[in-house]
Amino acid sequence: MLRHFLPNEHVKSVLDIKAQHLQEKGIKGVITDLDNTLVEWDRPNATPRLIEWFNDMEESGIKVTIVSNNNEKRVKSFSDPLHIPFIFEARKPLKRAFGKAQKSMEILKEETVVIGDQLLTDILGGNRGGYHTILVVPVAQTDGFFTRINRKIERQLLAWMKRKGMLYWEE
Repeated sequence: MLRHFLPNEHVKSVLDIKAQHLQEKGIKGVITDLDNTLVEWDRPNATPRLIEWFNDMEESGIKVTIVSNNNEKRVKSFSDPLHIPFIFEARKPLKRAFGKAQKSMEILKEETVVIGDQLLTDILGGNRGGYHTILVVPVAQTDGFFTRINRKIERQLLAWMKRKGMLYWEE
């Protein structure tokens, strides 16, 4: 059960995930969370560096879909100017939205990676769906109410995994 909370990889930022590295692994599509994964939860638009990252993915033939538990207005206003497909109110960690995103990109599960900042939603949902998962450090140190609760549980899970020798990175 606890293996479902363990990401396949851990990086400091989504910007550290390079298209070439994904291509070498046979990845053709990225399912990514929005808030505190791509930008701060209260930042309305993408940063110039993030826009570059999206462009690098597109130029490398890697499709990106944003899958967020947030509402349509928030996700649409962020995604539309970038022409990035999205799924809102995804109800992560349920698997349905991940499968829908993967199918819409017309790629195989093995060609898909899930990126997110939360163990209890992004990583759990991605792992349960059978995807390769990458945990990123949250962009902001502040969170909404429910995310703050999740973070407390995540800290306990990470500490336990570290004690058991399951983590291969430094926080």
